[in-house]
Amino acid sequence: MAPRATWKGYVKLAELAFPVSLYAGATTSKRISFHVLNRKTGHRVHRQYFDEETEEPVERDRQVKGYETDDDQYVILQPDEIAEAVPESDKTLRIEAFIPCPDVDTVYFDRPYFLAPPDGILGESFAVIREGMRRKKVAALARAVLFRRVRTVLLRSQGPGLVANTLNFDYEIRSAEEVFEDLPDMKIEGEMLDLAKHIIETKAGDFDPRTFDDRYDQALAELVKAKMEGREIKAPKRPKETKVVNLMDALRESAKAAKTEQKKPSTARRKKAEPAQRRKAG
Repeated sequence: MAPRATWKGYVKLAELAFPVSLYAGATTSKRISFHVLNRKTGHRVHRQYFDEETEEPVERDRQVKGYETDDDQYVILQPDEIAEAVPESDKTLRIEAFIPCPDVDTVYFDRPYFLAPPDGILGESFAVIREGMRRKKVAALARAVLFRRVRTVLLRSQGPGLVANTLNFDYEIRSAEEVFEDLPDMKIEGEMLDLAKHIIETKAGDFDPRTFDDRYDQALAELVKAKMEGREIKAPKRPKETKVVNLMDALRESAKAAKTEQKKPSTARRKKAEPAQRRKAG
């Protein structure tokens, strides 16, 4: 079954425009999820809002949004007022500039999407722009009203289609300088640096998301399966804590371990050739 598009519109570049469909590039639907139940009856429970002063339940038709301006002081916004403030969408992704692909700091990446021609029919205009971007090794910065907000979107070529990433606004990104300002400028050299380089070289690999394990989700799936089958639930063994007495000794031991591991047959290569399988309960 083909995925359902989350947005349909047009990409516009100067006088050129062509139709596109936007598909979610990531989903959490396959994660283990739980319902909240009444322990006594086993029935599902639902959330309800209560007035913090009267402690009376507040029904949906009596709820209204408010912006706090001071302690317990709010500006009340009616639903129609909020709706009028939402920018009107013309269903158009307007390309404003082409930039070198490495120019965008990944901390600005928000959500991934795939951009493709509607109905899987590759139009000439779509193919020309995609191929031009691929050969010039550039990304496109576009702007559109997506999901009730004006968003900046980064478009990159990938295979026969485009990958789109919505970008965080600058005010949403914390300053790295603020986080790192108290870190001392430490100069590392000599054997210590050589050992670190050696460890990095012996642990070199490839980026392959299929080898990533969601251990928490797998543990939950196994827990549910064990409960269903009436098996004893055994607590996982806790890893032994290691105490680092000397940094140089730790680096030397790490270098030895990395070298030994490098000689072992790689399981990552086997995983590469196998489709990722998710453990399911039941």
